[in-house]
Amino acid sequence: MSVTGHTTHEDAVRLARRAFMAGERIDAQGIAAALGVDRTTLFRWVGNRDRLLVAVLTSLADPTLRAAAQRAPGRGPERVGRIMQDFSQALIDAPYYRSFLRRETERALRLITTRASPLQQHVVGEVERLLAEECRAGHLPTALPLGDLAYLVVRIAESFIYADLLTGEEPDAEKVRTAVTALLRGAAGP
Repeated sequence: MSVTGHTTHEDAVRLARRAFMAGERIDAQGIAAALGVDRTTLFRWVGNRDRLLVAVLTSLADPTLRAAAQRAPGRGPERVGRIMQDFSQALIDAPYYRSFLRRETERALRLITTRASPLQQHVVGEVERLLAEECRAGHLPTALPLGDLAYLVVRIAESFIYADLLTGEEPDAEKVRTAVTALLRGAAGP
């Protein structure tokens, strides 16, 4: 419950995140019962189960990406490549995340990797902010609009994070770093 004694959207996301990180399927009925509300009320707060999953995934992605950015050495393409490598490795290594991907593969890929997804839009926006910082510092010249470049960076990361689901290959964060760095070095144009 919130500090005001009233159940909130944040309480629902917190309970769902706890279940998700325990490797459990997010059960809207169970969360509603734990909060002392019915499913209709829960869905009024969070939308539907997909929106609740997106809220949970976003709440996990943001601090993971921030931590990767704080740790990353260097500047320009090398720094962004390293950030994306560390972020990707965290997703590859998280047992609860891999469990979700195995348990709900189609839903996971739809929620995570489609441009229509609020989660992908959010991650692209965060990467665009990282790219903008490097551009403002003079470390990343680019002939491409930053939104397009951020989208490409995220798609590269997704290709290697979810390689096992997409192509049967092993996920590989090192390939994320190599490909993102190469893309950004070439983004300055001719």
